[in-house]
Amino acid sequence: MITANEIRAKYLEFFRQKGHAVIPSASLIPENDPTVLFTTAGMHPLVPFLLGEPHPEGKRLADAQKCIRTGDIDEVGDNRHLTFFEMLGNWSLGDYFKKEAIAWSLEFLTDKKWLGLDPRRLYVSVFEGDADAPRDIESMQIWEEQFRRRGLAADSPQRVFYYPKSKNWWGPAGQTGPCGPDTEMFYDTLNLKDPTAHAAGWSGGQACHPNCDCGRYVEIWNDVFMQYFKTAEGKFEPLKQKNVDTGMGLERTAMVLQGKTTVFETEMFAPLIEEIGRLSGKTYGQTEEITKAMRVIADHVKAAVFILGDRHGISPSNVDQGYILRRLIRRAVRFGRQIGITGFFMAPLAEKVIETYAAVYPELSSNRRRILDELAAEEDKFTRTLQRGAVEVIKLAAKHHLPVVGPSTEAPTTITGKEAFFLYESFGFPKELTEEVTHSQIDQQEWNEEMKKHQEMSRAGAEQKFAGGLADHSEMVVKLHTATHMLHAALRQVLGPHVEQRGSNITAERLRFDFSHPQKMTSEELKKTEDIVNAKIAEALPVGFEMMAVEEAKTAGSIGIFEDKYAKLGNKVKVYTIGSAEKGVYSREICGGPHVENTGSLVRFKILKEEASSAGVRRIKATVG
Repeated sequence: MITANEIRAKYLEFFRQKGHAVIPSASLIPENDPTVLFTTAGMHPLVPFLLGEPHPEGKRLADAQKCIRTGDIDEVGDNRHLTFFEMLGNWSLGDYFKKEAIAWSLEFLTDKKWLGLDPRRLYVSVFEGDADAPRDIESMQIWEEQFRRRGLAADSPQRVFYYPKSKNWWGPAGQTGPCGPDTEMFYDTLNLKDPTAHAAGWSGGQACHPNCDCGRYVEIWNDVFMQYFKTAEGKFEPLKQKNVDTGMGLERTAMVLQGKTTVFETEMFAPLIEEIGRLSGKTYGQTEEITKAMRVIADHVKAAVFILGDRHGISPSNVDQGYILRRLIRRAVRFGRQIGITGFFMAPLAEKVIETYAAVYPELSSNRRRILDELAAEEDKFTRTLQRGAVEVIKLAAKHHLPVVGPSTEAPTTITGKEAFFLYESFGFPKELTEEVTHSQIDQQEWNEEMKKHQEMSRAGAEQKFAGGLADHSEMVVKLHTATHMLHAALRQVLGPHVEQRGSNITAERLRFDFSHPQKMTSEELKKTEDIVNAKIAEALPVGFEMMAVEEAKTAGSIGIFEDKYAKLGNKVKVYTIGSAEKGVYSREICGGPHVENTGSLVRFKILKEEASSAGVRRIKATVG
């Protein structure tokens, strides 16, 4: 049986043979980008290069990217949806386009030297076209030719399908940015949940199709043809270069190749599921409820481990990435309680994740102690929160004259959705647990209304907060990007060499920079930092970049994250220097860009606020101009 590690290695070797440089996974926390909280796809860290910035490794790249997505968290627990996953990707930055991308996709999937999938069980979708972009006839024709070469007629049975933008369009990652039509590849698992509703063949109103949600067809690869830029006004303008951005979900591909019916049965989850069974005394597959709970716990623990193990040092909190991390941990604990797990259980499950992935992602081993300590602390905090919530539930039960112990012989009383939602929002007390403890029914319609209002408020806040991003190359954003480097250098001068970047995002209004430092900065330290930056602005220092090998960048004194995998892969890095041999080097830092050409264009640097971000991490907000 082929393992996930073997699939990952085969993929990278295939594209290495096609002239691609293999690059390491970027952090789960996007650099300088406020548009999203996590890296959600392989393309996210490469947005500047999709827009034309030169990449130090050239125009052809391949990688295995760690990703976090929480938009479909309620679907986690089915056969394929995950919060954390690995996306295998190959990239053309203004080099090859549709013909090569499609041909190589099918070659890697079906050639016996690589994955050896049966081409008769592969189906494809392409963009049907709309007012923004034309129908992708070219991709349709390329696919038809590729299938003919393998002795398969594209229409017998129908193998290529047109779908609208909701299905066959990717991007942008934020409100604006590079995007384009895509073509997706689906594998027929032959797993029919309801054979009568989804008969074989493609005729009849009830026959399923590649984008059907019945679970029979699994999307395993997606080739995106990034040839447009979505503007703030919602227009789609041609990019100056045509790019290819592909993504193959490692977990889904492993599921298909291993003949499993769900991703949770692969070796990437089996040790976790087994440990959850041991802790709960339940058996995977025992009931639908138990099975789903085990899957959710396994998924959320893995996602939490990777977030905690990231070099940015995220901790559970009530804002941004910390809020998502806290939600994942607490959701896992809730599901654990529902299937009978008592006591703390996150740490032993985390150990299984670290053991499974340490060889590929060594940062999990090096951050093991921090991961386990943070999980234990949050699990303890949530347990106490649930205890306080239980007191509120008892008060609610008394208000409605409901029993809270023993079975009720009377018909269930209805509790308002607003009351139940208050318990959920304030104490994390699950709706189902409120019903169970009070032997009541919750007004589902009112609950749904409360949840909808909460989601709309959250979404509105996010849309207001997350503007700009890596795709924003406006003058002010570029200036603030350079100012971030200048701030970093000044902080190291004022506070010491222990200062390292722990996170950054930039909007058109301000920069936000997180850095390692154990205590609050004094007013004198803040003024000194600000004065240093402004002095360097006044010197009008030149700003430029060089492509360097990792060892060369180290020797040159560059600031950056030099993970072992960079050196092992023989990668080059892009190093931006502020200053010159004549005026002296002020800052030298690994970065994708873009930056201003001269510090004088920043005019004036002003620190707006200094505050705590998390344990041992401070945050500065500042602006220029």
